[in-house]
Amino acid sequence: MAMAQQPLKIALIYGKTGPLEAYARQTEAGFMLGLEYATQGKLEVGGRKIQVILKDDQLKPDVAKAALEQAYGDDKVDIAVGTTSSAAALAMLPVAEEYKKILLVEPAVADQITGDKWNRYIFRTARNSTQDALAGAVTLKDENIHIATLAQDYAFGRDGIASLKEALAAVGSKARIVHEEYAPQQTTDFTAPAQRIFDALKDKPGRKIIAVVWAGAHPLPKLMDLKPERFGIEVAPGGNILPVMAGWKQFAGLEGAIYYYWGFPKNPVNDWLVAEYKKRNAGAPPDFFVAGGMSAALAVVEAVKKAKSTDSEKLIAAMEGMSFDTPKGRMTFRKEDHQALQVMYHWKMKANPPDNVDLLDLVREIPAGEMKLPIRVKR
Repeated sequence: MAMAQQPLKIALIYGKTGPLEAYARQTEAGFMLGLEYATQGKLEVGGRKIQVILKDDQLKPDVAKAALEQAYGDDKVDIAVGTTSSAAALAMLPVAEEYKKILLVEPAVADQITGDKWNRYIFRTARNSTQDALAGAVTLKDENIHIATLAQDYAFGRDGIASLKEALAAVGSKARIVHEEYAPQQTTDFTAPAQRIFDALKDKPGRKIIAVVWAGAHPLPKLMDLKPERFGIEVAPGGNILPVMAGWKQFAGLEGAIYYYWGFPKNPVNDWLVAEYKKRNAGAPPDFFVAGGMSAALAVVEAVKKAKSTDSEKLIAAMEGMSFDTPKGRMTFRKEDHQALQVMYHWKMKANPPDNVDLLDLVREIPAGEMKLPIRVKR
């Protein structure tokens, strides 16, 4: 019986220092709420108290790797969850394999995580770049469209554009990418990249769209300042966190695809999350990564209950093909690559948003089955 009293230890590793701090804080808030919801407030599973150990990797791959080694080795955690940056997450994958322990990836999105860098100890509740791209492609598939892309010049940005190209082909889109522009992560002046994009698009027939893949402070307002509409060019920014999208309010009719927006899902988990989060955060609704953090916690609790153990082999057996409830509805860990299959949402900016959080109208929910997600792992 002594074993039953051992705490269930979970490491949450995230990039709380640096430009993605808001993402990390949201993940933590959602994760803690998810544990609360999944255990009816008891914070225990199978008689074991849940203990969460937080580690800040500062978005640095070497720090993330060391943090995970410490979590598995010194802290003796049963399961680890993380991290914010895709580059940091990629550095952590071999550590999970070395220690033969589960790493649940949230919210990093690079395709390689459940692609060529994957191993069997890796599961992911976060969406991947291709899911983003497929959802975006579904919103761009109906007509003659010419696209120029703008992305950050690192793994996330290049992955995102590669995924978009593949996704357009996968959904049978007639859209064509005619120009790719990659800018350093810290870019603040978009005049030169925008000029190259405008030159590539302005004489093209049909709809002309700039597809943006960007993390952190978003270039959309600066792009709009350069007046792309004078060439009949639209911008498709993808979804983002609420403070970023609040800066887009003046662009009524802007459209894109998004992973989560608090007003869209209609299910008991999201109802609880929205009500509870607002209660604790002065009326502010939960954002993008809050939902992700909660989904990760719900997956962990469901897996431990189903496996009746924290033994890695039993967890893997329980989690492969496992469906679980999240604020977005049911997610399922695909057996082949442990990627969570999930819905996405096609949104449109409201004509006159009343405030900085009630921003989007739902065009439609895009079911997981409509996004034909390729399996990229070699098993």
